[in-house]
Amino acid sequence: MLRGLQEVSKECTELNIPFHLLLGYAKDVLPPFVVQQGVGGLVTDFCPLRVPRQWVEDVRERLPEDVPFVQVDAHNIVPCWVTSPKQEYSARTIRGKIHSQLPEFLTEFPPVVRHPHPPSCPAEPIAWDACYSSLQVDRSVAEVEWATPGTSAGLAVLQSFIAERLKSFSTQRNDPNKAALSNLSPWFHFGQVSTQRAILEVQKHRRAHRESVDAFVEEAVVRRELADNFCYYNENYDSLQGAYDWAQTTLRLHAKDKRPFLYELQQLEQATTHDPLWNAAQLQMVREGKMHGFLRMYWAKKILEWTRSPEEALQFAIYLNDRYELDGRDPNGYVGCLWSICGIHDQGWKERDVFGKIRYMNYSGCKRKFDVDQFERRYAPRELAQ
Repeated sequence: MLRGLQEVSKECTELNIPFHLLLGYAKDVLPPFVVQQGVGGLVTDFCPLRVPRQWVEDVRERLPEDVPFVQVDAHNIVPCWVTSPKQEYSARTIRGKIHSQLPEFLTEFPPVVRHPHPPSCPAEPIAWDACYSSLQVDRSVAEVEWATPGTSAGLAVLQSFIAERLKSFSTQRNDPNKAALSNLSPWFHFGQVSTQRAILEVQKHRRAHRESVDAFVEEAVVRRELADNFCYYNENYDSLQGAYDWAQTTLRLHAKDKRPFLYELQQLEQATTHDPLWNAAQLQMVREGKMHGFLRMYWAKKILEWTRSPEEALQFAIYLNDRYELDGRDPNGYVGCLWSICGIHDQGWKERDVFGKIRYMNYSGCKRKFDVDQFERRYAPRELAQ
């Protein structure tokens, strides 16, 4: 996010727009800044998760009463609270609500033009090195090399997706060995490329790649907005209590089932299980900050199968996802874990040990879908790779 903000700062300078970067908690530094600079109004983005919502609430409480405070859902195309006033059961129940409102909201952005007047409060030079050193982050997780931060790099990834990968998105996106994904989720997550921009650009190619464009809209709009809907209307979006009654019941009934393997968090984190495909998926996430979407499902379901309880499985999956994924701490990630482990937005399936009626995935099923050996070789442990 910080490297992306350096690009924003540079663009703002070129547009004669002052860019201030405040260090500290928003509730502590933003209200005094508003007062000191005589700010006439405050606009913030929307996120359905409890911590960012608390940040917004904390700022609101400390603002002067005569300063209007506006929240805009730039995370979605159709604003979360406009799409639906309640938690939706599945993609099937939200899809029509989104598509019916896309014509109103899926419009081109007005251009940002150079400001005609000099700023009343010029920005101070930003000590970027001090910003980096002030970050309280886990520095043992290294930055990745494949993803360059910032809007320019994100838009380049979008253009490469359209030119090279879009044509095969509908048929090959579930094959971890194929280059068919957009790879845009890190830039979406940090707000450096908007979903709306991606959809506007991708839709220009619908005549040539209709099925792929429709599949991309389903995943980038319907599924993402369904995840926001769940986190916004369900305060238990990261716990078993957030699951549907049928899923909680079936997981409780099978909580004491004998597990075929039991792993501690450290064994999972270090990818030392008996399953070479699972290990490869974990290593892809650790090395690249992004696990293939199809394998995220397999990865989380195996954690359910190899831990002491569904609660522990969910805790481990969310911890690993949020620690290593570039798009961690995101509604998509929480809903992905709850879909895999707790059946959210899914239905009951054939009952079996440990899983109960939660949808099952296994190694042989993956072997029928793609070349598992190829993926395992690509993400082998370093000592094996050498």
